[in-house]
Amino acid sequence: MEPGSAGLAAVTEVFGTAVLAEDGSLDRQALATIAFSDEQSRKRLESILHPLIQQLSSERIKNTDGVVVYTIPLLVETKSPLNFDHIIAVSAPVETRVQRLIQHRGMTEQAARARIHAQSSDQERESIADTVISSDCSMEELVSRATSAYLELTAGTD
Repeated sequence: MEPGSAGLAAVTEVFGTAVLAEDGSLDRQALATIAFSDEQSRKRLESILHPLIQQLSSERIKNTDGVVVYTIPLLVETKSPLNFDHIIAVSAPVETRVQRLIQHRGMTEQAARARIHAQSSDQERESIADTVISSDCSMEELVSRATSAYLELTAGTD
């Protein structure tokens, strides 16, 4: 969400200026802290963002002939109306995810666990997936696994 965008304006209207950085851009950490503090706040944020994201996605792929890859972290939660030919779920044990949120996003352990708890379970994500890739590995190995899955799925789509 860029300054001046409809999405940022809507988020600021609902959550206040506390979610803005000094330069007027979105302070993602501040928004996440508020949005994942309780279910009602998270649902309010989703009700703003999901329609905007779906509209933007539809506009971008309207005239695309090739393969389209979506990255949708909350696919189960959004109940997306989009129709996918193949769904890949990427999963990792909860403790691994907690540590990654602490290390890469600067979250406290409590905030990391709250965010994970607010999301669907691995079982829910994997139940809608055609392929599951474990990300409990090095980044190099994860890239290799994802690349292999992509190449397998796109073989012969020229």
